[in-house]
Amino acid sequence: MTVHRPSPIVFALGGPFARADLLALCERLGALLQGGDAAVAVCDVRALVAPDAVTIDALARLQLTARRAGHEVRLRHASSELQELLAFMGLSDVLRLEPKGQSEEREQRRRVEEEAELDDPTR
Repeated sequence: MTVHRPSPIVFALGGPFARADLLALCERLGALLQGGDAAVAVCDVRALVAPDAVTIDALARLQLTARRAGHEVRLRHASSELQELLAFMGLSDVLRLEPKGQSEEREQRRRVEEEAELDDPTR
């Protein structure tokens, strides 16, 4: 028996955002979610190179829009700066990263050729 697992909706965000852009952004996501059966919307955020409070507001509003429709937003390719800002603002549990190995381009796991201890000064 084959189980049908719908592909996630994938969309990309650029930036920077103005607060006036947020309503239209959420409406576009709502329209995307209405047209499909995916439970997850993956937001590619690699283009958000200088995230700020408005960026976090936009992402939080997108998550709220998705949850109201019974879906979830996960972030793909979040920079360390964006991840730190999410943690600082207490939203890491709300705006979650896509689990490793779940991207569209399935990457092969690489084998570890050598093992080293974390406190090994030669590494």
